[in-house]
Amino acid sequence: MIALVVGAGVRLGLHGLSAWPSALVGTVPAAACIVWLVRRRRVRDAGRAGAEPEDVPAMERQILKGGPAPRDPERRRAMAAFVDSRQERLRRHRWWAFPVLALIFFGTSALWYISGSVGAGTMMLVLGAVFLTWLAWYNARFDRRLSQMRGRLQG
Repeated sequence: MIALVVGAGVRLGLHGLSAWPSALVGTVPAAACIVWLVRRRRVRDAGRAGAEPEDVPAMERQILKGGPAPRDPERRRAMAAFVDSRQERLRRHRWWAFPVLALIFFGTSALWYISGSVGAGTMMLVLGAVFLTWLAWYNARFDRRLSQMRGRLQG
């Protein structure tokens, strides 16, 4: 729903309120794709952890909020497998994902500047800097929370 609302809002903001049919036609497939990707990731995470797909969001919330480790041995094992899987994936893609995103944002900004559109180039430059800063902060925060949960599971 968030992807649908944000996508439609951006399109309506750029093209006016009369463009609502094209906004819906353009954002509904994107939102459906996002839902499919999230559900697929949840099923894969559950398979790696030996848990049910419905348990994955609760485990994520427990990690992000810094909650205590589960007392039940089976849930504790599933949480440990989930933490290991998520931390390995988080660290495995870090080395190439940040440079590629920086290249996309700052390369696009450079292309806007070369084409003579200073406003669009500046907007893309600021957007890229803000997004990459937020992404690095969130990545470090989630990695730290995963490490803290691993410590609570072992201790």
